[in-house]
Amino acid sequence: MKPKVAFWASVSGTVIVALCCFTPVLVITLSAIGLGAVVGYLDYILLPALVVMCVVTFFSYRRYRRCDKC
Repeated sequence: MKPKVAFWASVSGTVIVALCCFTPVLVITLSAIGLGAVVGYLDYILLPALVVMCVVTFFSYRRYRRCDKC
C-alpha cells in the first residue's frame, strides 16, 4: 500500500473512532437497533481502539514523510 493512502486511511479511521468515543452517535445507533445492553461496554473497546489508531496514524505519517516519490 502506498504511504499516502495508508496515512489517509489511518486518519479517517482515527476520526471515526474519535467520533464514536466522544459523541453519542454509537450509543444512539446501538439503542435504535436493539443493542442498548452493550452500551456499557463501549469504553472497553473504543478507548483502546482510539489509542491503537493514533499509534497507527503516527507511524503511517512518519512513513509518509520519509517517502521521496509519493
